Amino acid sequence: MPELPEVETTRRGIAPHVIGRTIRDAVIRNRRLRWPITHGLATRLRGRQVQAVERRGKYLLLRCDCGTLILHLGMSGSLRLVDAAAAVGKHDHFDLLFDTGMALRLTDPRRFGAVLWTADEPAQHPLLRDLGPEPLTAEFDGAYLFARSRGRKTAIKQFIMDGKVVVGVGNIYANEALFRVGIHPARAAGRLSHERCQRLAAAIEEVLREAIAQGGTTLRDFVGGDGKPGYFAQRLRVYDRAGEPCPVCGTAIKQLRQGQRSTYYCPHCQR
Repeated sequence: MPELPEVETTRRGIAPHVIGRTIRDAVIRNRRLRWPITHGLATRLRGRQVQAVERRGKYLLLRCDCGTLILHLGMSGSLRLVDAAAAVGKHDHFDLLFDTGMALRLTDPRRFGAVLWTADEPAQHPLLRDLGPEPLTAEFDGAYLFARSRGRKTAIKQFIMDGKVVVGVGNIYANEALFRVGIHPARAAGRLSHERCQRLAAAIEEVLREAIAQGGTTLRDFVGGDGKPGYFAQRLRVYDRAGEPCPVCGTAIKQLRQGQRSTYYCPHCQR
């Protein structure tokens, strides 16, 4: 699933090409995404100018002069800039056509993505209003993580993947951050000391910034706004490496299931 680094990579890729541009039309080939695309959306979008491209967690926000288009890439989607006349694929469900002759094209094989419109402040939208802080801002640090985790018996990996605690820490990056600070993914969040929370918060930020610098992580489907894959997969130390030697101690990486997701860790380095 595209996580924060992939969505941020997409945002940075498309922003220079769409900010200040006028939307000529919208082409909806399949309304049946995770939430159906509303009828009349194309009419609302025609003639509107994109004023900003923002990200909130895993959501992209295209702010226009009369509202905001909220986009989500789902499980395996991508949002690319293409020539408006480019051949359409089977899973190309939505195009935003601009006055430049380019199109912002949503490709979503599993149709878990979303194209939503709000005329109100997007921070108050039901999908966004209860989200936790962004992990790359001053709002998220060790003190915050320590305070939120007190009394919590939830496994720390699942805790930091909870969007109400902190947004955008997906499965890949949770595995990698916990490995870097030597924390076992099944340890109860409430049992972490203030020092370990500080180190974990710093590792989360470090991993996410590195992933963004590498254009995200491509395991199967993800490509950025320019159609290029992300290269952080080459730097993964534990994720999807079950049975391989730990890069620190040589112990075989183990795998377990947590909340329907695969977890990878070193049984020697992570306690």
